[in-house]
Amino acid sequence: MLDFIQNIPEELKDVVKMYGFWTYGILFLIVFAETGLVIAPFLPGDSLIFAAGVVAANQEVDISVVMLWVIFITAAFCGDNVNYTIGRYFGPRLFKHEHAKIFKPSNLQKTREFMEKHGRWAILVARFVPFMRTYVPFTAGLSRMNYRNYISYSVSSAIIWVTVCLFPGYFLGKIPFVRENFEVAIYVIIGFAVGPILIHALITILKRKKAAKLAQKQSTVTPSEEPSKAEALSVDSVSGE
Repeated sequence: MLDFIQNIPEELKDVVKMYGFWTYGILFLIVFAETGLVIAPFLPGDSLIFAAGVVAANQEVDISVVMLWVIFITAAFCGDNVNYTIGRYFGPRLFKHEHAKIFKPSNLQKTREFMEKHGRWAILVARFVPFMRTYVPFTAGLSRMNYRNYISYSVSSAIIWVTVCLFPGYFLGKIPFVRENFEVAIYVIIGFAVGPILIHALITILKRKKAAKLAQKQSTVTPSEEPSKAEALSVDSVSGE
């Protein structure tokens, strides 16, 4: 898969030369499957869109970057809606048995609580993270997230995702170094996408550890404090008499 990703520009050039206008349909289906089918998270997303921008900048092939922009946004939007629908109408059937190891009703409730608290942010962030991009729409449907809210964030995140991945590829694709070292650009994209998530996760872990230590410290009562409290109670009782 990594070797395929590194050679996506050359592969795309061959596809364009072979299929011409039908290339748009092929690219649509790939992005649609990657975002809309829970069994296809392994398909290229960010790298494919970036590579398409690089190829569009190449004058050897006839492919429009504006058409690509429209096609990718439409594919991402349609894929999200299919995934949401699958999760909404078929997901709850998996969570019927309380004694199941994974598909417990209690886990479904936790999923709903998570999406109510972080759903909108998760939809936007998930666009830039492989696998999450596939499963978050399914989870949103599974948790029965409000469809109107989901659609608004689905559309906006699709536009941001495609724009951020496609047009840098188009403009950088005119630079010989980028065309000759495409794998470096892919690593930069992966770092850009995953880096903030890892940093946020690390900060969250550190905050939880700090909060746990503080709670443990506050719950610890020193032995010297106990007698003083007892004496104070006894003095109060005597004075009351």
